[in-house]
Amino acid sequence: MNEHSVSHLPTTVLIVDDTPANLRLLASLLGNAGYQVRPARDGRMALSVAQSHPPDLILLDIMMPEMDGYEVCRHLKADERTREIPVIFISALDDVLDKVKSFQLGAVDYVAKPFQAEEVLARVRSHITLYKLQRDLREQVAELDAFAHTVAHDLKNPLALVIGLIDFVMLQFADEVPEEVLGFLKKIQNTGYRGVNIIDELLLLASVRKQDVQLRPLDMAEIVAKAQDRLVLMTDNYRGEIAVPEVWPTAVGYAPWVEEVWVNYMSNALKYGGQPPRLELGTAVQPDGMVRCWVRDNGPGLSPEKQAVLFTEFVRLNEVRAEGFGLGLSIVRRIMDKLGGRVGVHSVEGEGSEFYFELPAG
Repeated sequence: MNEHSVSHLPTTVLIVDDTPANLRLLASLLGNAGYQVRPARDGRMALSVAQSHPPDLILLDIMMPEMDGYEVCRHLKADERTREIPVIFISALDDVLDKVKSFQLGAVDYVAKPFQAEEVLARVRSHITLYKLQRDLREQVAELDAFAHTVAHDLKNPLALVIGLIDFVMLQFADEVPEEVLGFLKKIQNTGYRGVNIIDELLLLASVRKQDVQLRPLDMAEIVAKAQDRLVLMTDNYRGEIAVPEVWPTAVGYAPWVEEVWVNYMSNALKYGGQPPRLELGTAVQPDGMVRCWVRDNGPGLSPEKQAVLFTEFVRLNEVRAEGFGLGLSIVRRIMDKLGGRVGVHSVEGEGSEFYFELPAG
């Protein structure tokens, strides 16, 4: 079924009311306005219809026997198939507390009986329009995510080929290629590595935004060890030293994402720390019960102005950190937001920097 056929499907409204006269009145009103109407005389029938043939909107009476409108709404919002469908309560109850309860349960509107036909039509029309716009937006975002994911993977393959071929040439023909040409090849290779790194960061950013994870106690020593393994070549190239504590307090989080945070912090400290870089990893339980972990470097430090923008997206600091676009640190912030944690930096110009993150204690 193509996009145009979907957009021309009739708009359906499920009407739920145990009074036959009200059902007939609302069905006639909405039917004459061009809507496809599905009536239901009780809550259980309404749930069955909504789950098997999800409508575009539900008009729901509150006062019904066996299962009232509030209970029906709870079931609708608890079901992934029906939770996004807008619900308008129609009821003779007109107390403020009844209205508040309706909105707390997830209803989008409330119409008191006796109602005016024009009012009902206006509210139905408005909320169906909003619902369809939100649905279209969700579909477009999903398509864009899928497209971006495919493009990212497609870009990695040719970059990997370029990096591999240059590595082969540099190893096999190092004695035959002029030194100047070898320098150019090395720059091309490094640019390829940076391109792959940017693609990996974009894929990670997309997964953090979309994926819901279960928080578990973390083996921080193991996570840090894995992060160090990934940075072995970089550590050797920069002649870096990394001091790691022997004991880690238990925090809760999602290990793969926390590993990415450590990789980001340590790689930045290696690149922008002292010459050679000296990294100190540490941890401490905070007074509020959070577990703070940090990476301290022996670099030039950062001004307060630079610190203020570090964790925002796509920010270049200046020529000192011209290679960094801020994407990595923005991912760190998003990861901590999803895990219920915090991020920050302490730095004094001329005295190095300390980048930290905090997670709930386990």
